[in-house]
Amino acid sequence: MSAVTIRDVARRAAVSVASASRALNNHASVTPATRQRVIEAARALDYVPHLGARSLSRGRSNTIGVVLPDLFGEFFSEIIRGIDYAAHRRGLQLLLSNMHGSADETELAIRAMRGRVDGLLVMSPQVDAEFLGRNLPKGLPAIVMNAAASDGTHPTIAIDNLAGAREAVAHLVAQGCTRIAHITGPEGNADADARRAGFRTAMIELLGAGASVEIEGDFSEASGIEAAWKILGQNPRVDGVFAANDMMAVACMATLAEDGMRAPDDVAIIGFDGVPIAQYVTPALSTMALNLAELGERALEKLVAITESEEKVEATTEMLKPELVIRASSRRRHA
Repeated sequence: MSAVTIRDVARRAAVSVASASRALNNHASVTPATRQRVIEAARALDYVPHLGARSLSRGRSNTIGVVLPDLFGEFFSEIIRGIDYAAHRRGLQLLLSNMHGSADETELAIRAMRGRVDGLLVMSPQVDAEFLGRNLPKGLPAIVMNAAASDGTHPTIAIDNLAGAREAVAHLVAQGCTRIAHITGPEGNADADARRAGFRTAMIELLGAGASVEIEGDFSEASGIEAAWKILGQNPRVDGVFAANDMMAVACMATLAEDGMRAPDDVAIIGFDGVPIAQYVTPALSTMALNLAELGERALEKLVAITESEEKVEATTEMLKPELVIRASSRRRHA
């Protein structure tokens, strides 16, 4: 059977070859309806771009694809730094794509990588295992980072968000906090959901559900500021804050301080992720720290090992446990 060509895809989708090509490359001039029709045709025909055939004939492309929810902010820049360090050491190039937290854009980003890369690193905490199993190209080595669940086919590197959140709450309780607010991440995000679940479990075990306050956030600085105003206006008795990431924690802490509610004496504050800026703000931010650059480096090394292996790779899950780093924002003088 001859290989499927872009002409076959265009014919099935009832569009021109040029339109099919633009759709598969996510060109802005293509309407969403046309793009969807072309993607469905390519999926049905199991189309692989010609670049992939050329790469196969030469052996390898020496390029690794990286698909992330975002490329902005210290969290993602640190992960990319680790991936880039390991790739440069091995003489590999990176092809980066940003799906802006959208499942539809995740599908497009993954499809755009097909035939261009030797392997794929995917961090997509907003999609489930079924989505990954359906969209990750068959036969292309891939490592999944922080997905909602493993698809049972690809190795996964995940963060133990549940344990990290519970330890953060336990730390605040040990500092004497009796009413703790949690600034959540976006609902439906695997990291945020697990951190919220860990917070709830720890609060019930240590203080009781009535001592907890949940304030909706989205991992942005703006939502940290908004959470601070909600604490000041609606929950002035809050004496501890666990934010689902460091950026919200820093923004919340600064906003509370402007209104005279200072960390750690009035309110003990802890974040999550361990981004570099956390240690340089005043007061320095306590956090559940991850070595994000090391996470990226380990993911790349693991992927390279798979691409070089001739044996079938098991879909194992490697769980990374955050480390409690206590700094001035939560260390109370009397504790």
